[in-house]
Amino acid sequence: MKRATGSFRVVGAAALLALLVGAVACNPVEKESQSASRLILDSLTGVDINGNSAQYLNSDVVLIDASSGALSWRSDVAMATLTVMPYDPQPLLGTSAYFDVQLTRYTVTFVRNDGRNVPGRDVPYGFEGQISLKIGVNQSGSISFIIVREVAKQEMPLLGLYNGNIGDVLNMTAVIEFYGHDLAGRTVKASGTLPVYFANYADL
Repeated sequence: MKRATGSFRVVGAAALLALLVGAVACNPVEKESQSASRLILDSLTGVDINGNSAQYLNSDVVLIDASSGALSWRSDVAMATLTVMPYDPQPLLGTSAYFDVQLTRYTVTFVRNDGRNVPGRDVPYGFEGQISLKIGVNQSGSISFIIVREVAKQEMPLLGLYNGNIGDVLNMTAVIEFYGHDLAGRTVKASGTLPVYFANYADL
């Protein structure tokens, strides 16, 4: 009986070891297509017409030199703060460097509330930009990025604000999506929106 009990304990220990190995193998960081890390967009801010941080963006579509009348264009920049958290608040095997996230790119598209959303006519063309920011698990990071390109201000519909009436404003929503991967190569994504007010503002 003692030998049988010992054998049972050996088999039981082996089964437990196999279970633990299976748990490692089924860890979503290692084997599943979905990352075990969650990318959270904490905040997304633009600037007002005076250059102060705001929960929206005032975008001046053209700069006019007061003395020469020369025109110039400047891209607009926004700021994002993101946090990386594990989906499971208490992972069975804890967290590791595999849970860290490397951000690699972002996309921007514009939409209007009136449903007129043809790029190059009703809204600026969407675009993709490259970024590089590593965020550790249970940590946050901030990054600035271009949200309105200079070329967009030289195309319709923003060009129409310069040629149109002073005081005309186009109200749109910028939809921003951030992409990256954890250090096991699994894709992560976070998205958010920012109101944008396009106009030919008075140059200060």
